Amino acid sequence: MDMSKMLKDLQKMQSKMLKAQNDLKAQSFDAEAGGGMVKVAMNGKGVLTMVKINPDAVDKDDVEALEDLIMAAVNSAVKKKDDAQQASISDITGGMKIPGLM
Repeated sequence: MDMSKMLKDLQKMQSKMLKAQNDLKAQSFDAEAGGGMVKVAMNGKGVLTMVKINPDAVDKDDVEALEDLIMAAVNSAVKKKDDAQQASISDITGGMKIPGLM
């Protein structure tokens, strides 16, 4: 096996990974729960950037339901971000499982 070719290929892969990471950081992942009663947005770094709660979702006698909706929306946004990250890595690595890359 040609070591110089392998090193060049690894450098290309590293460059593609850095670009993919930067592209992911710039994306926004929107999710909602309760038929749109709670909406959230998260950036590619995993930072929550927006939370919108429909006033009709607020019931002072059932705060737990609102908490569940918020949790469901945030978890959905996290899954969308993670799925996009995994798809990006898989595209670059050709589906190879490389330790340390998720």
